[in-house]
Amino acid sequence: MVGEPVEELTSYPEESPAGQCGADGPALGVEAALAVTLAEVMGTGRTPVDRHFFDDLGADSLVMAHFCARVRKRADLPPVSMKDIYRYPTIRALATALAGSPPALPVETPPPAPTPPSAPAPAVRGTSRYVLCGALQLLSFLGYTSLAAVATAWGYAWIAAGSGMFDRYLRSVLCGAAGLLLLCALPILVKWVLIGRWKPQQFRVWSLPYVRFWVVKTLIRANPLVLFVGSPLYTLYLRALGARIGRGVTVFSRNVPVCTDLLALGDGTVVRKDAFLNCYRAQAGVMQTGTVVLGKNVVISEATVLDIETAMGDGAQLGHASSLHSGQVVPDGEHWHGSPAQRTDVDYRVVGPARCGALRRTVHSALQLATVLLLYVPLAVGGVGILLAEAPQLSAVLEPGPTALADGSFYVDALLVSLLFFAAVPLGLLFQATVPRLLSRTITPGKVYPLYGFHYGVHRLIALTTNRKFLTRLFGDSSAIVHYLRGLGYDLSRIEQTGSNFGTEVKHETPYLSSVGSGTMVADGLSVMNADFSDTSFRVCRTSIGPRNFLGNRIAYPSRGKTGDNCLLATKVMVPVDGEVREGVGLLGSPSFEIPRSVQRDSTFDQLKNGEQLRRRLAAKNRHNAATMGLYLLVRWLYFFWATLLVAVAAELYDSLGALAIALGNVLVLVSGVVYFVLVERAVTVFHPLSPLFCSIYDPRFWRRERFWKVPSESYLLLFNGTPFKNLIWRLLGVRIGRGVFDDGCYLTERTLAAIGDGCTLNVGSVVQCHSQEDGTFKSDRSTLGAGCTLGVGAFVHYGVSLGDGAVLAPDSFLMKGEAVPPDAHWGGNPARQTSGQDTGEGWR
Repeated sequence: MVGEPVEELTSYPEESPAGQCGADGPALGVEAALAVTLAEVMGTGRTPVDRHFFDDLGADSLVMAHFCARVRKRADLPPVSMKDIYRYPTIRALATALAGSPPALPVETPPPAPTPPSAPAPAVRGTSRYVLCGALQLLSFLGYTSLAAVATAWGYAWIAAGSGMFDRYLRSVLCGAAGLLLLCALPILVKWVLIGRWKPQQFRVWSLPYVRFWVVKTLIRANPLVLFVGSPLYTLYLRALGARIGRGVTVFSRNVPVCTDLLALGDGTVVRKDAFLNCYRAQAGVMQTGTVVLGKNVVISEATVLDIETAMGDGAQLGHASSLHSGQVVPDGEHWHGSPAQRTDVDYRVVGPARCGALRRTVHSALQLATVLLLYVPLAVGGVGILLAEAPQLSAVLEPGPTALADGSFYVDALLVSLLFFAAVPLGLLFQATVPRLLSRTITPGKVYPLYGFHYGVHRLIALTTNRKFLTRLFGDSSAIVHYLRGLGYDLSRIEQTGSNFGTEVKHETPYLSSVGSGTMVADGLSVMNADFSDTSFRVCRTSIGPRNFLGNRIAYPSRGKTGDNCLLATKVMVPVDGEVREGVGLLGSPSFEIPRSVQRDSTFDQLKNGEQLRRRLAAKNRHNAATMGLYLLVRWLYFFWATLLVAVAAELYDSLGALAIALGNVLVLVSGVVYFVLVERAVTVFHPLSPLFCSIYDPRFWRRERFWKVPSESYLLLFNGTPFKNLIWRLLGVRIGRGVFDDGCYLTERTLAAIGDGCTLNVGSVVQCHSQEDGTFKSDRSTLGAGCTLGVGAFVHYGVSLGDGAVLAPDSFLMKGEAVPPDAHWGGNPARQTSGQDTGEGWR
């Protein structure tokens, strides 16, 4: 064509049967070999070497992931990562960058994965050991349930013997205080009896040492003192468990460390929310415990992971969405960020100090305890007795007569009591729209306040009452979510309704300083970070997300975020807080780097985003989503009604069975809940099984996927983490899961699209997500983990991914869509790429 530059093209003979073009001819140069490989992947006969992969050739990240996998299979080429693709987006630039790299080893003969010097022999995944572990865990649960039932029966009988309301109130306070003391002290006592002091060690999963580990882990994470996170009472709890905690330490993360004797936090250290400092990990069927040592005045930002055998010196900082891999040490005073972390000049300590001495901390803790003991505990313990006295219908349900179960009026009364469930939703909405808004007027944005005072208490109360997962899940993935968030206090500018503006998981520090621009869509898992903390102070600031953005999954967005209009923020991206404001680009990785804002594949359904097509399809989507919300409420009400009946039956049997009736009632509520929600999930997908999709968000197939995410429940799965029973539940939900899988807290978004091989190890916080949504386009595919794979703490696996047998994905890594990890390979980073497999961080920089 006249006026067009002549493309430089490279053409090659057809692919040989062996799969390598020109294998019988002279050796190809790096540039030519890359061009051949890309042509094979894209199905073209020739490839321009100077044309942009995305802008000119029309490729997308999935195509380029397949290209990278194909390159790694060639012995004559060095390995290529997705980060290389974005950094060098033409064949010529990529070949120039890789020209000096050594060729990769053939995939058929990978180097053996390094084994720690003291590692035990490979675990023999015998059925007997697996079954014995599950039996001991079940007995431990039943023993704890029985103990709780005996204490509950004794306490309720003593309270009911009171002569009047005031006497019953006093008895409720005393009984509640004794019960709280027992619940708080028991995990500490069991830890010291079963474990003593934790030491760096290794032991196999499903072994007797693991059972002791699991019992201690379960109890210390169920301790009521966990509810005091962010308080001096919480750090006092960690000290009682053996952690070395300095003065003025503040911990906001609800991820409770388990091997606490291996944790050291120096004076004035701050650990922000959603951070992992477990002091243990699981790899290849082996539990490994190790130290996490933080010096004085250290800052650990949000959404971070610190693996075992990591350390930070005095005054060191770790940025948000970052991680330290085993062996990494941050020197005194240095600032690091990224996954795995590397040195930076960014300062993450952004709020000045305030006067916050020991007296203030003591008074705050005393007031917290007084509030719990004098208000919350009496309401929880003695409130039932007061309701029984004042509400005859409730009394008929919870204190039935000897023939009540044969009387139809008993079930009618239970039905009427269960309808209180529906009253709770509008009352909760009314409370959220009024009380927190009034309280917010006492806090001035940008002003520094001391911790543990009136303003701190107000701020924590606002965060607690406006972050209700039940309501965000109810309204999320529908047109109603923008009205809900606006009612909370979000500034959403002029709303451009898509029907999927926000997902079902959105959280914040304060909704009144959260701004999202017009036309912006958020996939799921957004955490708005509009409060900054030091060891003595805090302040709230406005966090603004620009217009026409798209935010992927699991993003922590800071108040200093440097993104403006028309940006794409990829899954698990670390939002930059330094440099110029990024606009019209995409950001990927941690630390983040620029990628194309969009590709041709994501614009396939643009014709449905406006005009009459949008109006008609959005109306249909709203009707479908409204029905889904109704099902969400109905499913949970039916379970609430069933649980009410079980409690009533337990009350009927109490006179004959005593505390055993309470224990049986509790067990039946749990077991029937598992069966019920498994059946609900199966019913949601029975006529429309999940399958790989590439469609618009205005396609009914996507609406049915939204229903699958919303209507069933997954919260009950948390109770089974680290037990063989979770694997059984996964199978019931349709996961193709092998034998002896160790799952310490993995989340599978689409159960029937995931396949997990024998003996895999899935750490806490890991995710296998078999879908992606970008703007108005939805994509999903199957993901497969081979036998013996390991997903590190907080690791994220995208759709269309395969991990070969024995592959390891490091903590906090993001394995992008379409990647193919070879057998026994070690990958890590965000985005993930092949590593040497060594734990130390030297190979990352």
